[in-house]
Amino acid sequence: MNTPAVTTPTADRKSAGLPLDPRTYDRALSCVHCGLCLPACPTYVQTGQEADSPRGRIQLIRGLADGVIEPTESVRRHLDLCLDCRGCETACPSGVVYHELIEETRALLAPSQSVPLQGRLMRWLFFHIFVYPTRLKLALLPARVLQKLGIYRLLRKSGLFGVLPTQLRKMEQMLPAEGPLWPKKFASPVGWARPTTETQRGGPSPPYVAKPRIGFFTGCIGSVMFEKVNRQAAELLAAAGAEVLPVSSQICCGALHQHSGFPRPAMEFARRNIDAFVPKDGPAVDLITTTISGCGAMLHEYDHLLRDDPEYADRARIFASKVRDISQVLLELGVSRLLKYPVNETVTYHDACHLAHAQRVTAPPRQLLAAIPSLKLVPLPESDLCCGAAGTYNLTEPEMSASLAQRKVRNVASTGAAICVTGNVGCAMQIQSQADSDGVAVRAVHPVELLHRACFGNRADLPAN
Repeated sequence: MNTPAVTTPTADRKSAGLPLDPRTYDRALSCVHCGLCLPACPTYVQTGQEADSPRGRIQLIRGLADGVIEPTESVRRHLDLCLDCRGCETACPSGVVYHELIEETRALLAPSQSVPLQGRLMRWLFFHIFVYPTRLKLALLPARVLQKLGIYRLLRKSGLFGVLPTQLRKMEQMLPAEGPLWPKKFASPVGWARPTTETQRGGPSPPYVAKPRIGFFTGCIGSVMFEKVNRQAAELLAAAGAEVLPVSSQICCGALHQHSGFPRPAMEFARRNIDAFVPKDGPAVDLITTTISGCGAMLHEYDHLLRDDPEYADRARIFASKVRDISQVLLELGVSRLLKYPVNETVTYHDACHLAHAQRVTAPPRQLLAAIPSLKLVPLPESDLCCGAAGTYNLTEPEMSASLAQRKVRNVASTGAAICVTGNVGCAMQIQSQADSDGVAVRAVHPVELLHRACFGNRADLPAN
């Protein structure tokens, strides 16, 4: 169906409408309703409803802003169902920056939204547990103890967790079957992983005259669930010639708050991270990197988030200009020359939305994987269509999330690959949990894990000097 969700409002905006920032409203005016975004939108692909497409939602947002329509339950539902995956932005020939529209609209609608008890509980977990690594470790400790005792797997097989409410059941399903009892705090590997004469023989030096100072953003959920990936990434960076800085005063990137319609806490997190990585007094890092593409996309947005903050606007622009995905940094450092151990695996690659669409990074991960000896990389159908993770979307919208995850797992299975590689912790957890649920023998891993094997062999860690 090609009819827009609502009729185009008149040019004169009514004062009773949703008070969108004029700069944000202008983003909506760029949409020419061409429809090229439709096949890139996961919810439209699943439902076929115009109001669940980007151009349909833009019309709804304009209708709200112009006072033409009211924020009814139906309107809110169509807006809430958006994953904010930004696939439409990649497809859009007019350059519509859609995520600014949906995020500001959600923020304006949030105060008047009625949230049921279970929703309030989930929001409390997101904002008071998930974004603080120590609290998250404590919350997961009972499950980790049961895993170490061998009891947790039996509880899963018994179907006992099936009595949990839908959102909590999905949360349990997302928990990796194995993990450290208490993940280590991230520490710099520079003391033992400096490049040696032997490693430098493998190829040219990195394209930096001086050793780059890399500020490593560990993430909140990522630092707990995928602590090993962060550590392996730091080892690769150090081996390739970088000085890796943990930056202990960093905090959550703020993405969970921003995407849920609560920009003020996100702005405060942004200020604290800017103070940590780009201090007023003292040297700033050369680059800021992360293994979590969702965090990386949010860090890139700090200049927009704080554009009206007279104290932080300039430093926010400097901060955002330094942010790079781990694949970009490793490629620039020339880590490919250090990949000497064969990895005899067939893999396929899933484009994490906030890497491919938000950061527009698609080639570097594939180039690094192609440099691994004996690794076979096969194409994935619909590789850039969202898997349904989308931050906490898989917990707030479990039905749509599950349908997208099932679609993704079917596509992965069709490739015959035993491993699905993806550059985001949320995608890895989503794909792995759905594959396990569907009985599909696929492992979801981060590119860093395969690069580490190719660089250092099968050793999990390197000995300290």
